Amino acid sequence: MPNVKPEQWNTPTLAQLDPVGDPRHPPRILLLYGSLRERSFSRFLTQEAARILEHFGAEVKIFDPMDLPMAGSVPETHPKVMELRALSLWSEGQVWCSPERHGAITAVMKNQIDWIPLEQGAMRPSQGRTLAVMQVCGGSQSFNVVNTLRLLGRWMRMVTIPNQSSVPKAYQEFDEAGRMKPSAYYDRVVDVMEELFKFTLLLRGRTDYLTDRYSERNERQMKTISAQVAKI
Repeated sequence: MPNVKPEQWNTPTLAQLDPVGDPRHPPRILLLYGSLRERSFSRFLTQEAARILEHFGAEVKIFDPMDLPMAGSVPETHPKVMELRALSLWSEGQVWCSPERHGAITAVMKNQIDWIPLEQGAMRPSQGRTLAVMQVCGGSQSFNVVNTLRLLGRWMRMVTIPNQSSVPKAYQEFDEAGRMKPSAYYDRVVDVMEELFKFTLLLRGRTDYLTDRYSERNERQMKTISAQVAKI
């Protein structure tokens, strides 16, 4: 039996949920995961989340962290760096999923976030985008990773949704094909993705207003004045 049972979710359609803008425009969601292992449970969970988001009507893209160099070790023109940054600019919302290693996120996960700058010319690759955080645990359930991801999401000026997913003993929660087995943990993933989908729609067309800050307006004004004085 497939895990995804849309008839049981009673989820409104995209046209019903979208408060502003064109309802034919699917929310664009970028998903990042934090492991390079061949049998990676964080990748499996990310792929499961992507299937759910696609059902809701989102357009999803999963970034493959393989061959992404360590931050600062290569120029920003490296193809994998440019791919990641382009995807972040493309996205309206993101999903970050990492295993817990030594009580924290993995280097693979942190490296991806470190490559996304707060500013890229006149663009802000992360500011105002929605964010959902998830983690997989090798043992008992913990929330160290999702707590850290929330901190990073705040630092990247993202709107992190209230709900989150933490899957304990992840090796028990996926079948040989990498599909998540039916469980309360799977139901929580559906909850999180539905919430992300809704928040992304609610913020559509409003992010510029919500992220407009007095300090930044003041800084721009001072730069304008200084430029005008320099011309005199």
